Amino acid sequence: MIKLTLNWLFNILFGFKKTFDIVLENLALRQQLAAMKRSIKRPQLRSRDRLFWVLLSRFWTNWQEALIIVKPKTVIGWHRKGFKLFWKFKSRRKGSGRPPISPEIRDLILKMAKANPLWGAPRIHGELLKLGIEISERTVSNLMTRWIPKPPSQTWRTFLKNHMLNMVSIDFFTVPTAKFRILFVLVMLSHSRRRVVHFNVTAHPTANWTAQQIVEAFPWDTAPRYLLRDRDSIYRANFRQRLRNMDIKEVVTAPRSPWQNPFVERLIRSIRNDCLDHVIVLNESHLKRILSSYFNYYHNDRTHYRLEKDTPSGRSVQPKPAGSSPITEMPRVGGLHHRYEWKQAA
Repeated sequence: MIKLTLNWLFNILFGFKKTFDIVLENLALRQQLAAMKRSIKRPQLRSRDRLFWVLLSRFWTNWQEALIIVKPKTVIGWHRKGFKLFWKFKSRRKGSGRPPISPEIRDLILKMAKANPLWGAPRIHGELLKLGIEISERTVSNLMTRWIPKPPSQTWRTFLKNHMLNMVSIDFFTVPTAKFRILFVLVMLSHSRRRVVHFNVTAHPTANWTAQQIVEAFPWDTAPRYLLRDRDSIYRANFRQRLRNMDIKEVVTAPRSPWQNPFVERLIRSIRNDCLDHVIVLNESHLKRILSSYFNYYHNDRTHYRLEKDTPSGRSVQPKPAGSSPITEMPRVGGLHHRYEWKQAA
């Protein structure tokens, strides 16, 4: 009996000592880990370290109590990332499937659709077949729907470009005089070479006066096919009747949309910037002389960006003379502008 009691006490003491040693060992390890955590803010973990903690979290309920290096939220994030990779692997394409469309063909379809807004998928598909590109019409239609919103109609830029050779723009602008009177200037611009085909000045514009300007600007059979104008109230019934008699079709812009008549609006801006903003107009005759001088410079000397740096009337390139030759400066518009040419040797 005594022997059994001693064995029992020995086992208790031995077991307590063994448990006490494990506790002290864990405490020592935790203290070292805490010291390492203070010195290393973010320890470098390998993939197998992450896998170990992910597996341990699935089989041990108290895994969060022993976690020191990282936070439990990080281990949960590792588990979710592994879950995504697992289902990505299971959902991978196992067969050949439909071959993907190459980026070159996508760009070609996009280019065709932009350049030809009136074409549909059948037309583009037919062109691709003629190029030896095997693709279904449904694929072309899907790509056009996804990438190219079809405009409801042709743009104003396209319309003006298509009718440039047979179109004239017309518009009024005002000029104050030295006596604070208001003069009205009517300009007509041909779109083909940006030429001012006619202009006139008046203090009291009327519909009859405006209609008469159309007759003076286009005598005999020189009338254009289209005339682009805004919705000014001066263009009344008698003006429109005169256009119909001359077989000129009106193109009227939308209300308060000067951008739909851009060429003549840009001309008026050039007239103001290059000439009228730098002079004081005395009367009608004075304004006519100034504008005549400016339009002579505008047609023959002033280079135009949209005409590839040429003038509306055409200005030939003057070759440089042999040897040393000075450049002469010729004033235009009263000295506001100049023309430069090589001075021919005597």
